[in-house]
Amino acid sequence: MALAELRAEIAAAAAEATETVLLELGEPAWSVFEDALARRAWVVGIFPDAAAAARRWAELGPLLPSAPLGEPALRALADCDWRDSYKAHFQAWRFGRLHWVPVWERDRYGLPEGEVALWLDPGLAFGTGNHETTRLCCERLVGLAGPAPAGAVIDAGCGSGILALSAARLGFREVAAFDLDPEAVRVSEENAALNGLGGRVDFAVADLAGGLAGRTAAVVLANIQADVLLSSRAELLAAVAPGGTLALSGILAAERDAVRAAFAAAAPGWTVDSRVLGEWSDVALQRPAGAGAAGA
Repeated sequence: MALAELRAEIAAAAAEATETVLLELGEPAWSVFEDALARRAWVVGIFPDAAAAARRWAELGPLLPSAPLGEPALRALADCDWRDSYKAHFQAWRFGRLHWVPVWERDRYGLPEGEVALWLDPGLAFGTGNHETTRLCCERLVGLAGPAPAGAVIDAGCGSGILALSAARLGFREVAAFDLDPEAVRVSEENAALNGLGGRVDFAVADLAGGLAGRTAAVVLANIQADVLLSSRAELLAAVAPGGTLALSGILAAERDAVRAAFAAAAPGWTVDSRVLGEWSDVALQRPAGAGAAGA
């Protein structure tokens, strides 16, 4: 399959600010590449075809902290080239009994007895979990699963499906996930098939209000930017079953106190904690067993 690569040069001094914008937007298709010796930098995106690349660039361009240096370049990219370019950058990692492993290592990876793996293929635009926001959620999920997972899981804004599929691999029997982007849902279902988890997760196209309506779960995951979390806190809190946990990520460390305070005020009596990893943080709230619904 031929993919489309769009590459736009930006000022080297704007690379860090540009990467922050991409992370805040939660845009896994875009990356920032730098050549430190030449003092040059580029925004690079990989898409299914040229039309998708042009459409996504039209959305991203106005949000960049500085204008690109000239017109972006578009070229066809063989799928094998895209996959191979990531092999040097993606290494297996683990937390607790769950391992996130490149699919090309499947035949030779030594998985300890009693532990489980999720096989990842960046060539399918699957998140590797290497970014701090995803890692915080993955680690929180493993801790909540324990040796015998119980209760349902909802992954709000599933992206590539890594959190929902991790929940299924850990043994949660009822997992639902949704995303506003139909392409994200399609990729999530592809990744489920890659791991032999087809049909184990109920994937759907929906926004936060629609995806959470009428649903509750023991674990609700939302790896979304802070402003969306704050504007949807009533819906997110209402989806947590008594005794359950709401795990929020996608929060810059500088935003943590504001997000934590807003959710704590909306959920009096809930236990609240948070962690920081690099420039990012999470916030987790546990609803008391038998507690009533949280306030708005």
